[in-house]
Formats: sequence, structure tokens, C-alpha cells
Amino acid sequence: MSAEEQESLTHAAVVDAALRIADAVEQTPVLRSDVLDERCGVKLHFKCEHLQAIGAFKLRGASHALASLDMAQASAGVCTHSSGNHGAALALAARQRGIACTVVVPEGANAQKLANIQQYGARIVRCAPTQAAREQTLSEIQAQTGAIPIPPYDHPDIICGQGTAALELLQQQPDLEGLLVPVGGGGLLAGSLLAADGHCPVWGCEPAGADDTARSLAAGKRLTDLQPQTICDGLRAVVGRLNFSVIQQHGAQILTVDDEAVIEAMQLLWRHLKQTVEPSAAITLAAVLRHPEQFRGRRLGLILSGGNVDLEQLPWS
Repeated sequence: MSAEEQESLTHAAVVDAALRIADAVEQTPVLRSDVLDERCGVKLHFKCEHLQAIGAFKLRGASHALASLDMAQASAGVCTHSSGNHGAALALAARQRGIACTVVVPEGANAQKLANIQQYGARIVRCAPTQAAREQTLSEIQAQTGAIPIPPYDHPDIICGQGTAALELLQQQPDLEGLLVPVGGGGLLAGSLLAADGHCPVWGCEPAGADDTARSLAAGKRLTDLQPQTICDGLRAVVGRLNFSVIQQHGAQILTVDDEAVIEAMQLLWRHLKQTVEPSAAITLAAVLRHPEQFRGRRLGLILSGGNVDLEQLPWS
């Protein structure tokens, strides 16, 4: 991480991001459930980021990244690669600014998330379901159109924008004793670590079939060759360079969870919290259920990151 990047990834930068996007995002509610508290032996506070306009926290980072561009920079449009939620977020943020948006989407992406991207007027370009294919296709589009690439997670503006979800939660519930967030590319986890700024421990929750962050921390270096196998489609990306640096520097712990536990948690959230969340969001509750000894008796904040579920492809049907 360069000195300039280090200076842009601070708690103060997350606070500044919150001010810049205040009119572009919702202040999402925090919900509670006595039934789930009793089931887990903790006090759970669910931050409902699935209630953002595009159905996911990703609107925070996309809005912040576009707020950092002047019209001269943005006139050729923007582009990105995304399995869905970041693409929809960037599409909406671009439409609000009146500029073009192209999204590279891997084959096999969630149908509901694809519909969201199209709904907000972005052009979709498909590619093979690998990180290399995503990045190569995006590079080609940038060269062809001159559009500015807005990465889904590996950028200071994105990281600080995503961190505003945790910042907001800690303002709503200042007595939390721990924060759990999903980790895929690492934007939300890195941003949450900056937002918490030592106020409370932050755990990243990662699918066992896409555990590159956990493996990278164990190896002491970023590993990029894992082929993800998980129902958590929003968590299949490889952890980003900057994101991993922040995660490593802050000594974050990663909890891995199998898909069976994610499905159980997703059903519990639908049944008891009455909220339609996707597998990638349910992983935070799954981590509490699978690792009860870590959390018993604590007051925890859990970020429900998204709710874009393909109702024709439910994981338990």
C-alpha cells in the first residue's frame, strides 16, 4: 500500500464519505429478534442494508466513488465488473448523474441481480466466471470506450463508502461489543475496520468454499488462485489488494462458515426477522450460530448486506 493510499484509508475518511453520500443512500434501520437472541445466547442487532434502493450496501461505495469524479472525468461514462450488487449500485449512481455505465458480469450470475442492473439502464457484457476473465474484459471495455473503471471493492473511495454502513450502525448502537460483516472482495470488511477504529472487535464472515481471505491471512500474503464453490454468490470474489492490506494491518479475524449453516441462517432470518435476505447476508448470523463460544453474552452488530434473492433458485428448494 502506498503512502497516499494509506492516508486515504482512515476513520476520518469514512466520516467524510458519510457526509458526501448522505443524500444518495438510506439510513437503514437496525432490527432485533428476541427469538434469535435466545437461540444464539447473544443480543443481536441486525443492520438492514438489504433495504437500500438497489437492495444492498454496495450503493454506499458506488455513490461515494462517483461523488469523487467531476463531470470532465465522468463524461465518457464508468465501467466495472460485478456479480450483481455493485453493478446495480453503479448503474443507479451513474443514472443519477446522467452518465453511461457498463457492467461486466460473469456467467451464472444471480438472475435477480442481473435484472437490477438492467433496470437502472447499464449495458451488460458477459464473461467467463473467473477473476482473470472479469479483469481482462473490463480492461478491453475501458480501452474501447474511455470509461473510468470503478472497481467493486479494491479502491479507497469504495472502501470508505462501504464503511459508512458500520459507522452508521455504531452511531445507532454505540454499546456494541462486536461487529460481524460478510467478506468477499473485502470492501465492507476493510471499511468496517476503519469505521470501528478500535471501538469494538470486527469479524469477517467468509464461506468455507471461498475462504481466500482466511487462507491469505494464514499465509501472510494475498492468495488469488482459489476457485470459489459456495451459494454465497456475492462473496465469490478474491479479496482485493488494498482491502487485504487494511484487514491484515487491523488484525481482523475471519470466521469461515459452510453453506449448510448459511441456508439455516437465511431461513431463520426470513422466519423470525421477516426479512428477505440473500445467502451472502445471512452468513453473519451463520457465523454466530457456528461459533457460539466466541460470542456468548455479547451485544453484536450484524450487517445484512443484501436482499437480492432469485426466488426461482432458492437454496432449499
